Amino acid sequence: MDRIDIMRAFVTVVAEGSFTQAADRLALSPQLVSKYVARLEQRLGTRLLNRTTRKVHATEEGVRYAERARQLLHDIDELELGLGDAHRQAQGRLRVSAPVSFATRHLALLLCDFQQAHGHVSVDLQLNDRKVDIVEEGFDVALRIGHLKSSSLIARRIAPIRLVICAAPEYLERHGTPGRPEELKQHRCLHYSYMEHDVGLPGDGALSCNNGDVLVEAAIRGAGIVIQPTFIAGPAIADGRLRVILPEHAPAPMALYAVYAHRTLLPGKIRSFVDFMDGYFGDPPGWDDFAQH
Repeated sequence: MDRIDIMRAFVTVVAEGSFTQAADRLALSPQLVSKYVARLEQRLGTRLLNRTTRKVHATEEGVRYAERARQLLHDIDELELGLGDAHRQAQGRLRVSAPVSFATRHLALLLCDFQQAHGHVSVDLQLNDRKVDIVEEGFDVALRIGHLKSSSLIARRIAPIRLVICAAPEYLERHGTPGRPEELKQHRCLHYSYMEHDVGLPGDGALSCNNGDVLVEAAIRGAGIVIQPTFIAGPAIADGRLRVILPEHAPAPMALYAVYAHRTLLPGKIRSFVDFMDGYFGDPPGWDDFAQH
């Protein structure tokens, strides 16, 4: 028998002064309620109730037990109600992992808007371009850019990410503009460390870095050819500091995903954050307005 059920049955009998009325209130049979109370008295080794043909009265020990049990049951009910509310409502601390360049350029406004809509959620944002282990490192949500492989994690597509091949006009004037992808091997290439080698540029480029902003700035200064997403390179393309080359050979578009650990019993803070991001940036997203199409 469940000890909480037994405790609840006893407290209800004391409150109602009757096994029959307690049984009606608990939607149980009088026989089961009587059995619960007998089992409790047996386990405690003391009489908790004095029974008459018309009424049930708590003994001195029964009164003390009923008072403590009533408080314990109240605490348990409040605990479960609070946890249930946390799952239904957006509240608590939300730990988010996000790529450095994307977060620096595009997450501040989203987070401000999100917290205006959900004022009971505090956000702990950690920026890192490596692939974090959500469960081991204690993150609620990780934002990831790429082509996601199958895993046990849940992923929701948030926005498309378009890649462009580009270089500074001055670099292209000095070294020539490639007309075919094969010609990229003859050029100085700036390689993003976390990008797969099959996107078009040689893996052992003139400069390798794990931050796209650094690579774009180097390309603007004429260091070589780079492949970067439009959410980083777009402004420099729009104002002429970078020029898109080989547009028909650009790598396949990727996407921004929100990744989290569970689909069922999802806490309200995670569900609300993922729902809020869905569609926030548009499709196509606003950052593509900067780039040449």
